[in-house]
Amino acid sequence: MSTAEQNRPLISCLPTLIGIPASPSTGGRISFSDCFLGWIIPAALLVIWEIVARAGYVPANWLPAPTVVARTIYDLGVAGDLWKHVGVTVARVAVGFLLGASAGTFLGSLTGYLPLARKLLDPMLQSLRSIPSIAWVPLFLLWLGVQESSKVALISVGAFFPVYLNLSVAVRHVDSKLIEIGRLYRLHSFAMIRKVILPTVLPEYIVGLRSGLGLAWMFVVAAELLGSSRGLGYLMVDGQMTGRPAIIIASLILFALCGKAGDWMMSAAGARLLGHRAR
Repeated sequence: MSTAEQNRPLISCLPTLIGIPASPSTGGRISFSDCFLGWIIPAALLVIWEIVARAGYVPANWLPAPTVVARTIYDLGVAGDLWKHVGVTVARVAVGFLLGASAGTFLGSLTGYLPLARKLLDPMLQSLRSIPSIAWVPLFLLWLGVQESSKVALISVGAFFPVYLNLSVAVRHVDSKLIEIGRLYRLHSFAMIRKVILPTVLPEYIVGLRSGLGLAWMFVVAAELLGSSRGLGYLMVDGQMTGRPAIIIASLILFALCGKAGDWMMSAAGARLLGHRAR
């Protein structure tokens, strides 16, 4: 019997053992009713916000109406400033997330799979995880200056820890029954990782990637508030310095929209990948 024939029963039973349904996946598609329900509360809040602002219950220099904010975003888009700032911020998040998630994947796999690596590295990394994001700023500015490298490094730190923690814990807690099945079919180390461990930890790994991407968007604010001349964070500071609350709120909304779009794409890709694994 060939190796592929020996491994086929193991591959077929893995989805059931790790809790992934064997039925065809929707590939991450969201129904229209789900989208509609998700917009009910935001739409209601926008209506209430518009009424409160137009009625003058809140000063306009504190909370401008949503239509004023929308007009501000439109004017920025027409002038070309919007795409410049959004593009710079998205590029920073993308590069920083890629670097941080790659490092988190490598070290998370290493400390989860090898007990010696976990004993050597995990205590130090767990202590570094408790350092606030803003505390890294002076160090990175000292080492890397005010150039793009310091901002990317700060974003990478934010993306690193969720990916590392989720993957390390997931690998460490792989069901021993799956390991026994792999040994029963005489899988070597690489095949064990690819056929047993990877499908098992994939859901937790995707959650870690989504969390890391969310923190990358949070860390980019700290990166752009200090020593930046472009980006949504800079746009917020500019709105504060010039007394334009509509600019500040527009920047917050753009942060939320960009972050949500990134999370949706990550979630859809993860659902498609899990569905492909299940089949």
